[in-house]
Amino acid sequence: MAATSHASVKPRNGVSTLAGRWPLLGQRRPLLYYLSGIVILNLAATIFFTTSTELRWPQLLTFAALMGCGAVCIEATRRLGMPAGVSRDLLSAWWLPVALLLPPAYSLFAPIVLQVLLQWRVRATVLYRRVCSAAVIGLAACTASVTFHWLVPDSAVLSRGSGPPILFAIGSAVLFALLNTILIAIAAHTANPDISWREVLWNRENVLLDVVELCLGVTVAIACGLNLALLLLALPPVVLLQRSLLHAQLQAAARTDAKTGLLNAAAWQREADTEIVRARRTGETLALLIIDIDHFKRVNDTHGHLAGDQVLVGVAATLRSQLRDYDVVGRFGGEEFVVLLPRADIHEARRVAERLRYCIGRMSVPADDAMISVTISAGVALMSVHGDDLIELLAAADLALYRAKELGRDRVCVPVIQPSPPALPEDPAA
Repeated sequence: MAATSHASVKPRNGVSTLAGRWPLLGQRRPLLYYLSGIVILNLAATIFFTTSTELRWPQLLTFAALMGCGAVCIEATRRLGMPAGVSRDLLSAWWLPVALLLPPAYSLFAPIVLQVLLQWRVRATVLYRRVCSAAVIGLAACTASVTFHWLVPDSAVLSRGSGPPILFAIGSAVLFALLNTILIAIAAHTANPDISWREVLWNRENVLLDVVELCLGVTVAIACGLNLALLLLALPPVVLLQRSLLHAQLQAAARTDAKTGLLNAAAWQREADTEIVRARRTGETLALLIIDIDHFKRVNDTHGHLAGDQVLVGVAATLRSQLRDYDVVGRFGGEEFVVLLPRADIHEARRVAERLRYCIGRMSVPADDAMISVTISAGVALMSVHGDDLIELLAAADLALYRAKELGRDRVCVPVIQPSPPALPEDPAA
């Protein structure tokens, strides 16, 4: 599940507030209601299906075997490491077979088992995120399980190779992926209404990963239905794919800022250097913005550093939503952000900067009993006018930002171009 962000507040008089002890209570109220509803619905489904399911040893053995395979994958993840920001895995290869082969009650318990292992063995995170992840996955898997068992009353026919049961299994797996993604997207959009639906739903990479997970899940279900011992053959390739996927995510995480998800300073500089070389070769225009949050220290001192982090996240989300796909945006450090605008002249750069200033000024971040609003100041520099390389552009934009601060903040400034000195008259004697 995509982890929803949370805000806390600074303790007052040495006593932590309720939101500080329970981060879920520091969320936006619509998100609190939504997540609580998901957990309550999952709990109700668990009680209903558990009380109406007869325990059988073959089913318990199949469940234990699949959870054991999931535990092996989690252990492989733990040995490789999983820092914050790495969210995709291939655990659906194990709880999808649970949904297809076993009664729906087991599909509600499988995410709980694996989320507990992730919390204990891989990386401890805020508890409500794990609970909500298990609830979302459990509801999606339970729905897929009920649908498949309604279409195929005897799940044993899945392993006989006939076409209709396999097609129904694929359809149920697709239903699981759709519900899981939609429930997560609603939570992410409720947590941050400024973020676009495009960002919280599918992109090409996520669709590809979902297809791989569904194929693995259906294949493992067929093999498991034939003989539980075949899981020993399915486990090594799944572990290898899991490690490959995690390695790719670790490489991507090394390029991004952990708090905002934007490019970090080093990665942004590499991307910016590439764009500047391209602009020189093609003769196209290019502009650079340096953006600074006004009075950010005051936010940290008043509301606490966790609330300040939420402001950074909100500003980053606004920047992404207001910029083009090929614009290069990164966090430069502290409360400063940098944006490279390929093929933008000075008028376009100023329009973009003013739009960002307006949108961020309308943004609000909840914190305890207050809503935090911030403004930004921005400096703009144009290639071939204010500098010819990245260092000169950064210096020029930084001077413009300093001027915006001096003039009262919450404004956009452009460097003042110094007139060239007049030519000295030639000495007749020379």
